[in-house]
Parts: sequence; structure tokens; C-alpha cells
Amino acid sequence: MIACLLTACSTTKKSQTTQPAVTVAFNADSAYEFCAAQCSFGPRTMNSEAHEQCAQWIRQKFEQYGYQVSMQKADLKGYDGTILKSTNIIAQSPLASRRGEGGEAILICAHWDSRPWADNDPDEANWRKPVMAANDGASGVAVMLELARLLQQNDSARVAVDFICFDAEDWGVPQWSDEAGADSWALGAQYWAANPAPLNPKNYQYGILLDMVGGQGAKFYREYYSMRYARNIVERVWQAANAAGYGSIFPYKDGGGVTDDHLPVNEKAGIPCIDIINHYPDCEQSSFGPTWHTVNDDMQHIDRNTLQAVGQTLVQLIYSE
Repeated sequence: MIACLLTACSTTKKSQTTQPAVTVAFNADSAYEFCAAQCSFGPRTMNSEAHEQCAQWIRQKFEQYGYQVSMQKADLKGYDGTILKSTNIIAQSPLASRRGEGGEAILICAHWDSRPWADNDPDEANWRKPVMAANDGASGVAVMLELARLLQQNDSARVAVDFICFDAEDWGVPQWSDEAGADSWALGAQYWAANPAPLNPKNYQYGILLDMVGGQGAKFYREYYSMRYARNIVERVWQAANAAGYGSIFPYKDGGGVTDDHLPVNEKAGIPCIDIINHYPDCEQSSFGPTWHTVNDDMQHIDRNTLQAVGQTLVQLIYSE
């Protein structure tokens, strides 16, 4: 028991070791506008016009910041048999010379589609309405776009960063359905993990998934599968958050396990990948927060402070590599 206690104390002390803060600054106002721009198309539900329009807008933004963009299209089958016209948006860094001797880079990803059903809304009348997905979708892409813009303007980073916007993440079985199946979630990530071209999974040191990173009052606990597959990456990111001044938003506390896009990235593509995802342990409606899968997941509930905390943490990480 004494040995265990000593080990626990040692691990805690190591986890909270600080590093110098970097001088490059993330712009939360810019990220907020990227989030609002996606929502201006309306809910980006699968097979909709808004979905297609937003895909082209995301592509153009990454290309504007010097990234080479590939649109990985696939017809995927939803839980109910619906054929989903899916597009994974893959943005490769122009900084190929900074990928290291083995071609290593960092992969950052998020899903960009909207939930077609607000099946967790407190009002049953809203259960079949689409979700705007300002937080659960647009916020992660917004942070990635701001990082891409920042990396172009401040090219002192010594590591290349690639991005993937996964599609068809949120077509999972709705709560009002009698169907079952965890495989109905993260369909775009599942497809990419099995068909990773033009990227080579061996070229990545690690991956980071951003999911719901703009909610009001959000905190980010250490997700179970992240700790299982990539504990050392969790430690690095949480140390970066502490160094950037956001240790209170990234507490050294464990959350639950989440079926999310990082699972196929870990299990099929073989890239150690963590999930930065909000966790509300005291929220009665959902541990994902009060707006999760409701019609209230809109720009009125996006917080620049949360975007700043996540964005600056990633800047700290990237520019400290």
C-alpha cells in the first residue's frame, strides 16, 4: 500500500510539471467567427444542401491557409439503411520538411456534420428536428481552422500539423429508435481509418480529436479510451493546458469512455489518439452538457473563453514540440 501511495504521489507531481508558456497567441474571436460561419449554412445534416455548401467552404478556408486539401467521398450506410453521401475533408500541411526524420507529424481532427435529430431535447416535440451543432461539430472545426491560419502566419513551429474533418459522425441511433449498435456512430472516421490514403498513419506521432470544445462553462476531463490508448499524450496535452494557464479547465480528473472518432483512429489506423471532449459531471440532462443533441446547441451557447482555452492549449503543445 505504501508503495502504491508513493507511486500515485509521484505520478501526480509529474503530471502537473509546468513548462514555459509560448508567446504565440490563439485568437478566440477568429475561431468564434469560423464557428458562426458554419452555422450560417444551417444544420449540416447528411445529404443536405447546407452540408455540401459547408464542405466547400471548409475546403476553401484550408486552401486559403496553404493546405493541400483532399475530399474523401464515400457512400456509407446509416443505421436505418439510409445511404449517406459522406465527405472527409483532409488538409495536409505545406511544411513537409518539418515532419522529422521518419516523416512524423501531428494529426488534429474533428467531425463537421450535424446531428439530424435533437433526440436529447427536454421537449419531445423537438426530438426529430435537426441540431444546429454549433458546439457538437462546428466548434472543433473552428479551432482547427484558426490553428491553420495561425500556423501560416507564425511558421516557427518545428512540427507539421495535418487536419481531418470527419463526416457522418452523428448519424448514430437516436434515443427514440428501437435499433441498436455502437457502430452506427463515427462512420466517416471508421471509413478513413480503413482507407487512410492520401495520408500514411505511420507518419504521425499522435492524434488529437476535438469534440464539443466551445460550450459555456465546459471543462475537459481525461477521457477513458484516451487514457487507455494514449495516456502519455493525455499527459502532454494536460501539461500544455497548465502551462498556458488553463489548468482549471483541464483538471487532472478522469471522465467516462466515449464512443467517438478517436476509437477507429486508435484501433484501425494505429495512431495513438486522444479525445478532448467536454464533460459536465453535475449536469442532470447529460454529462455532455445541457445543449447536447438539443435545439439549443446554437451560437448563443458558444463561449469564446472555452475556445480560447482549447486553442491556446494546442498552440502551447504545437509550438513546444
